[in-house]
Amino acid sequence: MAILIDGKALAAKLQGELAEKTARLTEETGVVPGLVVIIVGENPASQVYVRNKERSAIAAGFRSEVVRLPETIQQHELLELIEQYNQDPLWHGILVQLPLPKHIDDEAVLLAIDPAKDVDGFHPLNMGRLWAGNPVMVPSTPAGIMEMFKAYGIELEGKRAVVIGRSNIVGKPMAQLLLAKNATVTLTHSRTHHLAKIAKTADILVVAIGRAKFVTADFVKEGAVVIDVGMNRDEDGKLCGDVDFDAVSPIASHLTPVPGGVGPMTITMLMEQTYEAAVRSVK
Repeated sequence: MAILIDGKALAAKLQGELAEKTARLTEETGVVPGLVVIIVGENPASQVYVRNKERSAIAAGFRSEVVRLPETIQQHELLELIEQYNQDPLWHGILVQLPLPKHIDDEAVLLAIDPAKDVDGFHPLNMGRLWAGNPVMVPSTPAGIMEMFKAYGIELEGKRAVVIGRSNIVGKPMAQLLLAKNATVTLTHSRTHHLAKIAKTADILVVAIGRAKFVTADFVKEGAVVIDVGMNRDEDGKLCGDVDFDAVSPIASHLTPVPGGVGPMTITMLMEQTYEAAVRSVK
């Protein structure tokens, strides 16, 4: 039976350490890490995410602000607001909650954020730095997964890693972070031929395809480490991941649960990157 990778417990430990680091930074320099989250519209899932981020920021001792904007706001107004926070030294992290309304261009918004304050790691400059092997801001979910590997003593060097999903948020940056640790990486997606066969070669399997219980026992090699990034609801309305937990847990060596696995680590790494941005601001 697989060892469960407890993201909730690890996140709590790291956030406790972060609060201590933040208190020391403020005492020594007077700098309080500042995170502003901008949300447009009333998307219920986005509202939950934003509340969780706000709670985590306050618990870490950060300056925290949530700007809630009507869905009718025009793109130029949003860009002007972002520029105000770019110029304000009190704020070290700027996060615009996605998705945005259809009349607003996501890419234009991401480009508007100062790369030094882009704690989501989505700005093309930060993506480029990651692929060049010199990361500064890294997307939080893959960063959190790397912390999980570290905490559970999971060796990556020389291992065969398969990532299912090619998004800019998880799949692509995850592949690059694994490459940087000398894993041999295959990046796959929903249109990959013989996907189960390829996945079954993996020592490390990261699944972010957005389909409930998509990965079954047929995808998993005996003793593989399986990281489930998915967040879905099954036919009974219960939260579940992209991995069929009951089918895979007897085969895998390590497995992340849903909920309580990758999710808590995503917000933790967002806070960590805000702290690091604050530290860089005083150097």
